[in-house]
Amino acid sequence: MSSTEHRTERDLLGERAIPQQAYYGIHTLRAVENFPISGTPIGRNADLVAALATVKQAAAVANRQLGLLEPELADAIIAACQEIRDGRLHGEFVVDMIQGGAGTSTNMNANEVIANRALELLGQPRGAYKVLHPNEHVNLGQSTNDVYPTALRLAAHAGALRLLAAMEQLRRSFGAKADEFADVLKMGRTQLQDAVPMTLGQEFRTYAVMLADDQARLAEAAALLGEINLGATAIGTGINSHPEYARLVCEALSQLSGVALTTAPDLIAATQDVGAFVQLSGVLKRAALKLSKICNDLRLLSSGPRAGLGEISLPSMQAGSSIMPGKVNPVIPEVVNQIAFEVLGNDVTISFAAEGGQLQLNAFEPIIAYALFNSIAHLDAGCRVLASRCVDGIVANVDHLQAQVDNSIGLVTALNPFIGYEAATRLAQDALASGRGVRQLVLERDLLSPAELDRVLQPASLTQPRPVAAV
Repeated sequence: MSSTEHRTERDLLGERAIPQQAYYGIHTLRAVENFPISGTPIGRNADLVAALATVKQAAAVANRQLGLLEPELADAIIAACQEIRDGRLHGEFVVDMIQGGAGTSTNMNANEVIANRALELLGQPRGAYKVLHPNEHVNLGQSTNDVYPTALRLAAHAGALRLLAAMEQLRRSFGAKADEFADVLKMGRTQLQDAVPMTLGQEFRTYAVMLADDQARLAEAAALLGEINLGATAIGTGINSHPEYARLVCEALSQLSGVALTTAPDLIAATQDVGAFVQLSGVLKRAALKLSKICNDLRLLSSGPRAGLGEISLPSMQAGSSIMPGKVNPVIPEVVNQIAFEVLGNDVTISFAAEGGQLQLNAFEPIIAYALFNSIAHLDAGCRVLASRCVDGIVANVDHLQAQVDNSIGLVTALNPFIGYEAATRLAQDALASGRGVRQLVLERDLLSPAELDRVLQPASLTQPRPVAAV
């Protein structure tokens, strides 16, 4: 590589040649070599890159206010950060998401890219660190140990808001189907056995309610991310930062990000505590578990088409077999099930990483971030796909559902208040043994008149509370 194709940078380990066109520097280069782990560079996570740039931008604003950073340098850093927030230079964030060093390599990558772009804006060549230095200027008053967790919180907050929107789309889809199926009678089941009648609308309304509950929990967890430790520097004592820096940088970051942020009351505790990430992951696990249960239901209710329950039909999305012509599989619920399995595994990873922290710092925030961001992104995609490519196209098999109700032994539960438990039990046994319908046997045995039986077995009486009265 000729001298026109590279520049030489130095660190405590020596010198390295850096591609001249690169905005990153020597610290980033060493990290890329050291951590060929996941194949996922931080630049692929737009939320994280934007959050890092926003933190650095806020720091420059605060340091300029405090007179610690020359206005010309501060303005160049601020402008470079804004470009990154606008989507530029994300390809220069090349360090792997999974890394040793508690996120130091990510912070160094951001410092170097911002510094070199700021140098260009000042009319200087990349690598002219005597003019504007990645650590002395871009990282002024900061440490990886307060920058990285703050950026993770901002990125997770942005992801959580998108996930909330995706969950709302899915909740609305289930709600619309609940309205559509409001008068469709079916048999409810407990332990996979016939229970009592309900409507298909009630069944789908349940899914909407479950999602709404998880949305509320996710919003609560997202709010916890607003407490940051920026200004803590290395371990929370604020060494090498101005006494007013923490307050000013929090104000600037709140304004730039649009997120209501507060500085943690005890920065030493906040620097080692990853409880907000554990809380968020727990909520994601909760939502994933319930989504998976819903998808299990959809697969079971649509099983068949001839030899299964066959109560609903899912939209056909693709051929299901290379050997069985005409087979169509429930591929959309299946992929959401798999997302849920991943989220559960990610929660275990996050839990172990949180427990593995030692003394004044948790060194395992990179794997927490990797697992957490994957959970958020995949749940987001899963909710949207499930809504648009499955739930919106579900059709009720009305005649089949009504036939199941008419033939169900579970109808005797509705008759119990009117003919007594013992008579209802004998009726159920005889219906099961003979294969005949409950309605037919009731009329044959003159247990109720046709008019009385119709009143007892009308859909409104079967699917909601009612006072027990003589028929």
